[in-house]
Amino acid sequence: MEYSVENTSLINKIIMVTGATSGIGKVTADVLMGMGATVILVGRNSQKLTGLVAELKQKHETNQRVDSMLADLSSLSQIKALADTFHERYDHLDVLVNNAGGMFMQRQESPDGIELTFALNHLNYFYLTNLLLDSLKNSPSARIVNVASKAHFGASLDFEDLQLKKGYSGFKAYGRSKLANILFTKELARRLNGTSVTVNALHPGFVATNFGKGNNGWFYKLIMPLFTLAAISPEEGAETSIYLASSPEVEGKSGLYFEQKKAVTPSPQAQNMETAAHLWNVSAEMVNL
Repeated sequence: MEYSVENTSLINKIIMVTGATSGIGKVTADVLMGMGATVILVGRNSQKLTGLVAELKQKHETNQRVDSMLADLSSLSQIKALADTFHERYDHLDVLVNNAGGMFMQRQESPDGIELTFALNHLNYFYLTNLLLDSLKNSPSARIVNVASKAHFGASLDFEDLQLKKGYSGFKAYGRSKLANILFTKELARRLNGTSVTVNALHPGFVATNFGKGNNGWFYKLIMPLFTLAAISPEEGAETSIYLASSPEVEGKSGLYFEQKKAVTPSPQAQNMETAAHLWNVSAEMVNL
């Protein structure tokens, strides 16, 4: 039988979705809950989280199967606290959807003094995943889903200036962070070979959301309306995340990059395993792993 959301059950599965209060994260959480999963929503706005929990309980007619955890995922200490809270409440995790991210036209730094795009879009995935690996390994068949982007094409990592202290541009920082997502996926898949855990990355499409809201640069104001014209809905954008989290068709597949629910080839830079290993080591040092 061909995969569809309607004929796939996720009953008894525990799934964490980061960046769950808006855009494709919200749609992903909603659809996976509709398939029977217990969904843990992670967001940094407590009001939005509370509202979404109430909305999903009402929609799916249940007081169970939805939990929420508050965290600013650009902060290493908050990522650690999130993992600790998870471990207190659950003994295993079946699916982790790393979805939280952002794009910033002006260079900013995280609470830890790390360039914000790199901290939120890459180190967040890297650190949270590593902290939850024990719980994922406790599942008989676990999946990690990393939301990346086609924006990685044309990007390369400069290990002499990973945090773009020189010549910062929001698009450059974003492209690099999405390249890092795929390199992280490749190296993690290599390390998890032979375990019950798989990991894949995806391009969701260019989605019409509030992504990057609050950026005031003239270039951003010029470019974003053009993106919006060509953009797809969050519902369409979430399809590949949902597919990777739930489809029997990807059982056992790992280290791949998907677009429109199909494995596609990422950029040559995203396939360089030496760069992937080096990025892993540098990232581990940055988060003290």
